[in-house]
Amino acid sequence: MSVAKRKRISKKNKSAWRKTDIKDVEDYLEVQRQEERVGTVADKPDEELFILDGESVAQKRSALTEKQKRKVNAKKPLRSLNALINTSKVQDPIVKRNRVKLKKSGRIIEEEVRNPTKPRHFQANKDRARYHETLEKKNNKKSREIDTSKDIWAVEDFRDKIPGLKDEKGWISRELALHVTNNIGKPVIKVHESIRHRTTKAKNFEPPHPGTSYNPSLEDHQDLLANVVQTETKIIKKEEHMKRITTKMFSKVTPEERDQLRLKEMRAGLDDEDEGNNTNDETNDADTPYTTLNAPVENKKKSKQARRKELKQKELQKKHQERKALKKQVADLNRIKSIKAEVLAESEALNQMKKHRKKVAEQKKFEPKRLGRLKYVEPDVDVNMAEDIAGNLRNIKTESSLLVDRFKNFQKRNILPTSVATGKQKAKKVKRFPRASHKEAGISHQMLRDQKKSGTLKFIK
Repeated sequence: MSVAKRKRISKKNKSAWRKTDIKDVEDYLEVQRQEERVGTVADKPDEELFILDGESVAQKRSALTEKQKRKVNAKKPLRSLNALINTSKVQDPIVKRNRVKLKKSGRIIEEEVRNPTKPRHFQANKDRARYHETLEKKNNKKSREIDTSKDIWAVEDFRDKIPGLKDEKGWISRELALHVTNNIGKPVIKVHESIRHRTTKAKNFEPPHPGTSYNPSLEDHQDLLANVVQTETKIIKKEEHMKRITTKMFSKVTPEERDQLRLKEMRAGLDDEDEGNNTNDETNDADTPYTTLNAPVENKKKSKQARRKELKQKELQKKHQERKALKKQVADLNRIKSIKAEVLAESEALNQMKKHRKKVAEQKKFEPKRLGRLKYVEPDVDVNMAEDIAGNLRNIKTESSLLVDRFKNFQKRNILPTSVATGKQKAKKVKRFPRASHKEAGISHQMLRDQKKSGTLKFIK
């Protein structure tokens, strides 16, 4: 067998290398790459190299039920995703590479709870723990029991509960301790002083007067009527006082006199005679030369004799004041006892005033507070006259209301602000008018008014 003679080609230039036959080298490299991708025959298992007989495969398939077949097919990847599966056996040339882990679809709540990574996971764990704590306290019977050994009115220092904030040497101030408590999540909430003492002496429920009963005794009913009369007398007295210092202070005049007085006030300084005199004065002033209203100021200097007399009078006045003060001192020494009595009387009056003001302030502390723009006023006493008392619940004339009584009690105890019923609010008037396109030609406004009064005109908003 003759072997083809290889051609001798000059390889001096780079273009000459392209004419070299390297097919055998490329075939060898291609086979090597294929083995790297697919793997060699020695590395493959027997299941891939050998095929079972057709009868045995059919028997195995027939042995599986439909449910088992669905489970087997569910484990296999989809055929549409076969192209994305990497079948290459080639090793990664870069040994040190950042591997990206593929996340599974959906959330694994249990894994997030066990190994929290995000702030919301930590917060969810805290909320969950707090929920279980509150649930424990709710279910625990001991937590429901009230600790009566603790004094709720005792003033406690927040620095005693947190170690390290209160020192004996005083290095940590109160402001610094407050700053620390705010940053460590235990802020000190300042409460109003009214929490530590009562602001009202009103009771939660005050029993009504016995005279308001549907069948009261004579003494109770008379006592209730006396209280009502006393209250009404105070109101009438106050109204009369207001009328006396307002309306009755001024003299009453008729409307004609009032108009004449007003006209006289408005005409003050504008009489006809004065106007005529002013016109004559203006004509006379035109002939006379111009003169200023005030005379010119002259610089009159005092003489030496006048200054000497003035200085002598000042010295005499000063000596007189000194003698008067000395005389008053001698008189005060003679009346030391009376001065001491005056000082004691003045100090006693001041003490009495202080006591009175303290008493008034103590009374105002327990009066109903002004929570809104209105002041609390005691409601009228519910009373039935003698002819309205029936003696039984069926024929009694009702005067009071349980709802109103509770509402007024809340206002008296500073729970609700004082308010008054405003009534039904009036709706805004809608201005109606006919459109220009709906008007007939030659119709005046007077005709439209007549149609509106008769009700034949239709309005459009």
